[in-house]
Amino acid sequence: MNSAQHDDRRELLARLERYYDAVPRSGARTEDFGPLTLFVREGEGWPFYARPAPGRSGDVTACDVARVRARQRELGVPESFEWVAETTPSLRAAAEEAGLTVHEHPLMALGPDAPLPAVPEPAAGMELRTVGPDDPVLPSALAVPHLAFAEPGTRVGVAGAAELREAVRGIAGDGSVDRMAARIVAGLTCVAAAIEDGMAVSAGQHQPVGAVSEIVAVGTLPAARRRGLGQAVTAALLADARSRGVETVFLSAGDEDVARIYARVGFRRVATALIAEPAA
Repeated sequence: MNSAQHDDRRELLARLERYYDAVPRSGARTEDFGPLTLFVREGEGWPFYARPAPGRSGDVTACDVARVRARQRELGVPESFEWVAETTPSLRAAAEEAGLTVHEHPLMALGPDAPLPAVPEPAAGMELRTVGPDDPVLPSALAVPHLAFAEPGTRVGVAGAAELREAVRGIAGDGSVDRMAARIVAGLTCVAAAIEDGMAVSAGQHQPVGAVSEIVAVGTLPAARRRGLGQAVTAALLADARSRGVETVFLSAGDEDVARIYARVGFRRVATALIAEPAA
């Protein structure tokens, strides 16, 4: 890597750090723990995590991690930490010394000059679209990634239409659909889905903050894998992001196999995202 590439990468990672600090603030309050910030969700929804504080100086220590973990236990939220290995290298050793297990995920980005992949024409009987707040597809678009993540990897799996219908029934009364509808209206999240027989069989989201957005929760119904649906959803999310003026889109791939799929649509690996949590 030459000096110009090194500077570009450093600026990109700084941009992502600003995004990581900004994006949870739409639904969380913050608590300061020196070199770490704990995000605490306001209201219902998926709990947040702790991550390095902006403008921090010095190394993160195991004592810093232990203080945050004690507060997370007090609040009854998961003892979870998320960060980028290259921007906060001291946190991994501190987390492990404090008794947490650290998981690695390829961090990949698509810059402003990269060409967008073409949004493919869907196969017969399939529709690909962004999902509005009142769209009847929204519940299945939120449910299908959970089934996908329960059967990780890229191989064709077991869960199919029956399991998807059950998962939709499972979230019917938990408020998650209403919360996502509100985020869509506010421009905080875009949802895209590949739809078959009135249900989302693959779906994902991006969350824009200014000129940066992260693609999250892309998952395909395990029984519907190996049909290019995840790539099609990703292409639709990228097109929507660019239409909103987003310049940099990034994501954390689940593993190296998933990273290779994203590389096919133009993403390049720029760093390593780390998640620390107690051992299962």
